[in-house]
Amino acid sequence: MIARTFKSHLCLALMLCAATAIAQPKPAQPKPAQDDPPADIATRSAQASQVRVLLVANFETTLSSPSAARITNLNAGLGQAFSAGQTLVAFDCDEPRARLKMAQAEVAGAQETLDARLRMQGLEQASAVEVALASAAVNKARGQVELNEAQIAQCSIQAPWSGRVAKVHVKGFMSVTPGQPLLDLVKSGPLRLKLNLPSRLVALVSKGAALNVAIDETGKTYEARVNAVNSRVDPVSQTVEVEAVLAKSYPQLLPGMSGVANLAALR
Repeated sequence: MIARTFKSHLCLALMLCAATAIAQPKPAQPKPAQDDPPADIATRSAQASQVRVLLVANFETTLSSPSAARITNLNAGLGQAFSAGQTLVAFDCDEPRARLKMAQAEVAGAQETLDARLRMQGLEQASAVEVALASAAVNKARGQVELNEAQIAQCSIQAPWSGRVAKVHVKGFMSVTPGQPLLDLVKSGPLRLKLNLPSRLVALVSKGAALNVAIDETGKTYEARVNAVNSRVDPVSQTVEVEAVLAKSYPQLLPGMSGVANLAALR
């Protein structure tokens, strides 16, 4: 009787276990990995071929005051265009011109003294030492004239080349000191581009390589060519500095604009 009861309980337990196993949901099988769509691959490839660029002037400089003086004429304004040799700043030159007249008068007097010493030497009334001292006085006076002429030449500042004014540091009739900045100038001509190229593309870049550059501010694309490649790779960013120049001058482009260079042609 006991054996029969135990057997029935065992059968009931086995039936419950089988029912529980059937009721439990099967674990979801992992789906096989699928390759990225071709469109995503093309998008990532295009993004990897684009590098940010910055437009810089072909040449720029800061003009400083050569001496302590007062500005009498400031012929420069923000963004104003100028031509080579044009007078941009003029200073008060009354004192240097007065010193020049004094120096010229000293030259004339020293020359008269030298001539007199030479005549006296011919009459054996002046020694060779007196003649040499008179000649030295003439040379000294002439040197003073040249010094004052050089100072007068600094009374105005001419543009070294054609370009535009980027910044004005002074105002008209303002007194300035030696070395004080006056004007920031930007030279006219095709602009240069600076970009940090991924080091993996360095071997593909050489001087003269063509680039297509899309400028954000204008929304247009321009042609450029590589002008120089740095001889060292930055170990932190793994990039190398590259410099390019636009194919020609574009009036609508200004230094400081930025954009994207398409490097797909270099691959």
